Amino acid sequence: MNVLDAVTADQLRTDLPELASGDTVRVAAKVVEGNRERIQVFEGTIMRLRGGGIGRSITVRSVRSGVGVERTFKVNSPRIDRIEVVRHGVAHRAQLYFLRKRVGKAASLRERRSS
Repeated sequence: MNVLDAVTADQLRTDLPELASGDTVRVAAKVVEGNRERIQVFEGTIMRLRGGGIGRSITVRSVRSGVGVERTFKVNSPRIDRIEVVRHGVAHRAQLYFLRKRVGKAASLRERRSS
C-alpha cells in the first residue's frame, strides 16, 4: 500500500450501492446558493464510470424538456448526500455514448433480470 492510498483510505465512502453502466440512479447532491445549502436530486442513466479509489466518478444522463443533460459526479465527494439505484439496466458496453443519438423509448435500456 503506498502513501496516497493510506491517506485516502478513511475518505472513501462505504455507503455506496453497486454501480454499473446502464443503471438508473437518483443522486442527491448538495448545492450552495449564496449562504444557503439545499439538496438537489438528479435522476438519470449512468453513461460511464471512471477511475477507482478516491477519484472515482460517474456521468449521469437525463433528458429534461427534450434536452439531454449530463452531469459528472465524484462518487466520494462530501457534496454527494446519497446515491440510490432505481433500476438496473442491461448494458453491453462500458460507456454508453450511443444514448446521445437516441430519443424517447429508443434511449431506454432493458432491465436486468433478477436471479
